[in-house]
Amino acid sequence: MNDSLTLFVDRYLPEIEQHLAAALPAPINGGERLREAMAYSLLNGGKRIRPILTLAAAQACGGIGSATWPAVVAVEYIHAYSLIHDDLPAMDDDDLRRGKPTCHIAFDEATAILAGDALQCSAFECLSKQAETLTMVAPLAKAAGARGMVVGQAVDLAAVAQQLSLEQLSHMHKHKTGALIEVSVQLGAMSAGASPAQLNALAEYANAIGLAFQVQDDILDVTADTQVLGKQQGADAANNKPTYVSLLGLEGAQQKAKQLVAQALVALEIFPDAHLLAAIAHYIVNREK
Repeated sequence: MNDSLTLFVDRYLPEIEQHLAAALPAPINGGERLREAMAYSLLNGGKRIRPILTLAAAQACGGIGSATWPAVVAVEYIHAYSLIHDDLPAMDDDDLRRGKPTCHIAFDEATAILAGDALQCSAFECLSKQAETLTMVAPLAKAAGARGMVVGQAVDLAAVAQQLSLEQLSHMHKHKTGALIEVSVQLGAMSAGASPAQLNALAEYANAIGLAFQVQDDILDVTADTQVLGKQQGADAANNKPTYVSLLGLEGAQQKAKQLVAQALVALEIFPDAHLLAAIAHYIVNREK
């Protein structure tokens, strides 16, 4: 991270964690283990890239306000739910997440499914509490559902052991990974009253970094070790999944990531000051986990 992004993250990360914890529902009789599993998966660290993107987009469009924080919580709750379900035996069957046992390993498979379900519902509950955030429900639902992240996961499962073209791979990841990144930026911008021109530019930016994020994930699956990565290195190859590295080679994938960052930076040129969003784009392709 560059210095300004480091300062921004240091400034807001504790507040992000506070909002995430505060939005967890209070346990009710018989639901204590469920809430524990929700908290375990939500509050076990992580880069918080999506909440940071939401805040940075709001900053670029006029400033972080009261409507920004429900958006921050909602996107990270959806992300946490998606990771729980993605790790399940019926999906990617992963044992590690962020260096810790995955939810279904730490608890059990049924509890993990329910924890993911509950986190997803809590995201929409958070947005529905304020009149000024109600307009964010539809974009988040689209990004998280059958026209976004969920269909991306379905395409991913169907693609195991299949030979995909670069266009097909990009289509899959635009939905599986990119949709939630895009809506994180969109909701942050909406919370600050962004203009249509700003929203269009940020959609181009977010589309580029969403793909860049996945390209870098594919690179790290080959180059990083399990301890640094926080999840099993080489899992994609072991599961016979198509990746940018398998299609383009390592150097080709690295070049693709750089091209996507360049596209993202061009999209930011209409903003008087979008240095944080630019720094996040660079961070995404230089991260080590």
